[in-house]
Amino acid sequence: MTHSLELSGVVVRPSFAEAFPMRATRLLITAESPRWAEIAARSMTGFATSVIGCGCEAGIERLLGPEETPDGRPGVAVLLFAMSEKALAEQLVRRVGQCVLTCPTASAWNGLAAERSLSLGRSLRFFGDGFQASKRIGSRRFWRVPVMEGEFLVEDRVGVVKGVGGGNFLILAETAAAALHAAEAAVAAIAHVPGVILPFPGGIVRSGSKVGSRYKGLIASTNHRYCPTLRAVVPDTALPAEVGAVLEIVIDGLDEASVGRAMVAGIRAACALGRSAGVVAIDAGNYGGKLGPYHFHLHQLLTESAAH
Repeated sequence: MTHSLELSGVVVRPSFAEAFPMRATRLLITAESPRWAEIAARSMTGFATSVIGCGCEAGIERLLGPEETPDGRPGVAVLLFAMSEKALAEQLVRRVGQCVLTCPTASAWNGLAAERSLSLGRSLRFFGDGFQASKRIGSRRFWRVPVMEGEFLVEDRVGVVKGVGGGNFLILAETAAAALHAAEAAVAAIAHVPGVILPFPGGIVRSGSKVGSRYKGLIASTNHRYCPTLRAVVPDTALPAEVGAVLEIVIDGLDEASVGRAMVAGIRAACALGRSAGVVAIDAGNYGGKLGPYHFHLHQLLTESAAH
C-alpha cells in the first residue's frame, strides 16, 4: 500500500511523470542592451510550445550579464529541444536566421560545450552573398555577415546533447483562479533552476493531452480524465468533486537531474500556498510507462529532496 504524502495540507498523489529523450542545444543571444537581446530571444522562441505542432520546444533559460557572454554584452540564454539532431538543426537555423539575424544589434553564440555540434553560422553565412568573413576569438570560430546596420556575428557551430522532454506535474484546485495562482508560484520557483525551460505560454498548460484520439490522424487529444466539465460523463475521471480546474507545468531539461530539481521546486512552491488557498492535490501525467524511459515519481522526488 502506497503511503500518503501531504505538503501544507495539499495531497501529493502517488503518481509519476513520464518523460522522453530529446536533442537539445543552448544558444546565447547578445545585443547592445538587455531589451534587444530579450526581443530577439522571445521572437526566436515563439511558436515553440510542443514538437507535436511546432517542430521544436524552446524558451528562455535565463538572462545573462555582460561578464557571462563571449562579446561582453548583455544577453539571454535560450534552450531548444527537438526529437532528432536533424530536426533541431533545421529549427535552429530557421529561427536564428529569421529572428536574430534580423534583430537590431543582436548576435548569436554557442552556449553549450559538447562533443557533438550543429551547423549555425556556416549555414547562415551565405546570406552575406560572398561578402561574409570567418574570424576566430580564441578557440571560437564565428562569421561576420554584412547587414545594413553593420555586421551580424554568429558562431560557426553550437553544441548539442541528449535532453529530456515532457517532465510535468498537474495542479488540481478548487477554482481556475486558485489553479492559476499556484501555477504562477510554481513557474516563479522553477525560474531559479538552471538547465530547464517551460515551453508553454507563461510556463503553464491548460490543455493537457493524452496520446491518441477517436479521430483518425490525430496523435494527441484532450486529457478527458482531468477535464472538470467531463467529470459526470466519463467513467475514468481522475477528479474529485471539489476540483474545478487543473493546470499543468511541462518541463524540458538538459538532463534528468535538472528536470527533477525543477519539478521539486515547482511542486513545493504550489503547495506552499496551502489547502486553504484552494489547492487540492498534485498529480502527474503519464501513459503507463509506455511513452518514455524517464519516470519521475512524485513521492520519491520530494522525499529525496527533503533528505538532502
